[in-house]
Amino acid sequence: MGEQVLRSPYGSWPSPIDAALAAAHDGRPEWVDFVGDEVWWTEPRPAEGGRRALVRRRADGREESVLPAPWNVRSRVIEYGGRPWAGAVREGPPLIVFVHFADQRLYRYEPGGEPVPLTPVSPVGGGLRWAEPRVDLARGEVWCVLEEFTGDGPGDVRRLLAAVPLDGSAAGDRGAVRALAEPRHRFVTGVRLSPDGRRAAWLAWDHPRMPWDGTELLVAGVGQDGRLTDVRAVAGGPREAVAQVEWAADGSMLYTSDRSGWWNLYRDGTPLCPREEEFGGPLWQLGLRWFAPLDDGLLAVVHGRGPTALGIVDTASGELVDAAGPWTEYSPTLATHGHRVVTVAAGPRTGYEVVELDTATGRARVIGARHRDPVDPAHYPQPQIRTFPGPDGREVHAHVHPPHHPARTAPDGELPPYVIWAHGGPTSRVPLVLDLAVAYFTSRGIGVAEVNYGGSTGYGRAYRERLREQWGVVDVEDCAAVARALAAEGTADPARLAIRGGSAGGWTAAASLTTTDVYACGTIVYPVLDLATWGPGDTHDFESRYLESLIGPLAEVPDRYAERSPTTHADRLDVPFLLLQGLDDVICPPAQCERFLARIAGRGVPHAYLTFEGEGHGFRRAETMIRALEAELSLYAQVFGLEPAPRVPKLELDR
Repeated sequence: MGEQVLRSPYGSWPSPIDAALAAAHDGRPEWVDFVGDEVWWTEPRPAEGGRRALVRRRADGREESVLPAPWNVRSRVIEYGGRPWAGAVREGPPLIVFVHFADQRLYRYEPGGEPVPLTPVSPVGGGLRWAEPRVDLARGEVWCVLEEFTGDGPGDVRRLLAAVPLDGSAAGDRGAVRALAEPRHRFVTGVRLSPDGRRAAWLAWDHPRMPWDGTELLVAGVGQDGRLTDVRAVAGGPREAVAQVEWAADGSMLYTSDRSGWWNLYRDGTPLCPREEEFGGPLWQLGLRWFAPLDDGLLAVVHGRGPTALGIVDTASGELVDAAGPWTEYSPTLATHGHRVVTVAAGPRTGYEVVELDTATGRARVIGARHRDPVDPAHYPQPQIRTFPGPDGREVHAHVHPPHHPARTAPDGELPPYVIWAHGGPTSRVPLVLDLAVAYFTSRGIGVAEVNYGGSTGYGRAYRERLREQWGVVDVEDCAAVARALAAEGTADPARLAIRGGSAGGWTAAASLTTTDVYACGTIVYPVLDLATWGPGDTHDFESRYLESLIGPLAEVPDRYAERSPTTHADRLDVPFLLLQGLDDVICPPAQCERFLARIAGRGVPHAYLTFEGEGHGFRRAETMIRALEAELSLYAQVFGLEPAPRVPKLELDR
């Protein structure tokens, strides 16, 4: 017999998904790879201070966490990080090298032993940071990207391709680290070596470009002394973004470029599988992989338009066949070994799992970090992929999650409250996956609409460039268009709409609250709020010139920087809001929030400002995520007149 459905107001439904459950399932496995026949990856540990553990799946299927706390396998290169580990097989235990988050040193580790540092600690600025390690046993080195601070300012930094001795001789001697080539560019990715070891390829770019604006694909010879010689650009440029390069087993060079308007595959410059889909994405981290060659000449690819699929491309014919499975989102972390492909995938009913595809049989299966339903999945959201009309007739993509509960419905005539979620980036997108933070609200009777506003990735370069010089305009308009459309069609209560977002989404949320009258309240999380103090010298180097494409060159349009900033218009804000901020955030520093709050002081606007020690840009600790979710729910309960579960602490709002 089915459970009896009771009528009770939206926002009052009892839910088994509490904030602690949502926090425990936050994050995803990353950086999956083979070490011999074994599959290894990193995995979040919210309950252990937010560290990332290194996990090993043995040949017999057993999973084990390799390094105990407090070891934290995570790089801070470009602040968003990059691939932090690599492994090699030889006689005896495997050899692992990894970056430890606390000191950013590179370590050597053999299971059964203790980690041994390979690189020194620098007293200058942000120190020495490493990413994309590649173990070269023949040379006794680790080849990687080195980010080296030369002063105390966030822009006093250089990046180069470097070789670190495996014998530990550089642990106290920076001079023992060998430069592979003279630094010529502000940003570089890790080296990919050709099968014969005689050629190397990597990507590079310079300010003011971001890597999705334009990169150069560089190729060099590898000398007998291990130095890279005769460096030359073979693809890319100011208006062509090459996102990844690899070598095929036959020595041909494979890369993904958006020269056609879509990130598509090329082999030695020739289109391989041309489609109006994305076979690449934004390089927010060094070492992301959307494709990986197999030994038999096939190519594993992550591709799609919006949601993604895992496919196999026949490089001879260009034919593409997708793997079957319940997953609708594949992370850009791919590795191959023989006829095996491993990646990380999720779907609307599952969190992120480590998935293996056997190309010989076509069978895909979960092999690690298996999703297990922590509650009855009848409480999960039932998302709808929607396209809404935006200003000027442009399309706006969104995922709509209506309120959903197996045993509750609302009284006749009541319309549900809705929260519009603006993703970060802004050059990013919302994946179509199970997110228990979304379920936390929908299972209580609060709808969520995640908006892939103009500027989002996954829909081609033209869609991505709608935000060029229009940040704070197009994103705000598109979110408002979705909110108004949901209200107009009778899906949402127009008087009970909220907006929330983090990072660039925090900017969109704040800009929406200060320039529109659509929302009754909002949640602003580690945001950009003042463009005049978010640039060179104020934020980290990677994004320090990002505003030149999002807003325009400061020297040419100085007034626009003030006009767009939510801090400038703080006096227009007249609805309640919640502001959440990590005190260790170097990307969006707390000073931005403090200036914003100073502008509204004494105006009687109900608000709360919660700060978290030990948290940077993106919350990782379970206790932080619990406090943040409960505070957000309490805000909506107070503003929308809801009756949430009594266990949720009331958020005290200042005026």
